[in-house]
Amino acid sequence: MSPQQSSAVRLHIVTGKGGTGKTTVAASLALALAAEGRRVLLVEVEERQGIAQLFETEALPYEERKIASAPGGGEVHALAIDAELAMLDYLDMFYKLGRAGRALKKLGAIDFATTVAPGIRDVLLTGKMCEAVRRKDKAGWPVYDAVVLDAPPTGRITRFLNVNDEVAGLARVGPIYNQAQSVMAVLKSPQTAIHLVTLLEEMPVQETVDGVAELRAAGLPVGAVIVNMLRPVLLSDADLTEVADGPRRTAVAKALSQAGLGGARRGGLAERLVDPLLAQAHEHAERVVLERAQRAEITGLGLPVRELELLSDGVDLGGLYRLAESLRKQAVAVPADGPVRPLGDDALSADAARDGADDGGRGGGGRGDDGDSDNGHDGDDTDGEV
Repeated sequence: MSPQQSSAVRLHIVTGKGGTGKTTVAASLALALAAEGRRVLLVEVEERQGIAQLFETEALPYEERKIASAPGGGEVHALAIDAELAMLDYLDMFYKLGRAGRALKKLGAIDFATTVAPGIRDVLLTGKMCEAVRRKDKAGWPVYDAVVLDAPPTGRITRFLNVNDEVAGLARVGPIYNQAQSVMAVLKSPQTAIHLVTLLEEMPVQETVDGVAELRAAGLPVGAVIVNMLRPVLLSDADLTEVADGPRRTAVAKALSQAGLGGARRGGLAERLVDPLLAQAHEHAERVVLERAQRAEITGLGLPVRELELLSDGVDLGGLYRLAESLRKQAVAVPADGPVRPLGDDALSADAARDGADDGGRGGGGRGDDGDSDNGHDGDDTDGEV
């Protein structure tokens, strides 16, 4: 099979309600895709430096750089796209402004353009991502076997990706319009899949259901629903039924006593443990019932469903690799067909040549982070979330 004949999914877009852990899932997916010697680009567009924090590395500049190795010799590279610097690239590419474009930035014109015309901003951000998907080396192989985007939350994802509608009121001809058309050709192709991350909770599931409907209405390809931070079911169905019916306190106290947890006497340790244990059991049973109802909602979408366990110790670099292995086994990560492109000088040579070797072959500007970053998760994620 020639490199041009590969038709598997190569652009994985990961979205989800804030707090579901979409950034961590995107990072884990990139590691999973990079297994067996593949080369993957992990992209973020919200200027939060979440990827750098997850991989325990320095803030990402506006250039592609290797941040991790995967089992089997694969590589994960990362790029934090900056809208202003992407605009400078665009002005230089289509209008040859060069230093004049940078003068506009100093005057605040670039920030003004990307703020008052959000459609342009989205075209620039998605355009940079799609360029990485299309980029080829001298042998005709994709420079990256896959690209993973840590995308905006579910509530904004359709508008962010549907750039044709965004620019319709701005331009119907010219470079911006052509850029939007080129982006949509990639986003609506079989090589793209949009994965939605959720929890088995009512609000995230409802937002997932709404997001799937919006994406489908826009003609955008939906991939899998990834249920994150899944907690184990500790009781059998029979035990859950008994808890719901109201277990007998005496029987529970007797069982505790037989297990050596206090004597059987009235007011003893075993009896004092009954109420707290029954309260926990009842809470657990209620959670299981609610989660099963939410799982049914997800199943009704008719999409592949994948699950990631809750990491009780929180997410560190080791945790990312554990989650990546889980995604790999569940076949969320579908690499390109055919032989894996070698990770050698030939494969890397395209990096130096891309985009006319803009500013030394970078993906954009060489700017680092400005120091403002959140806790490394998306939206209102907190430490310890997957």
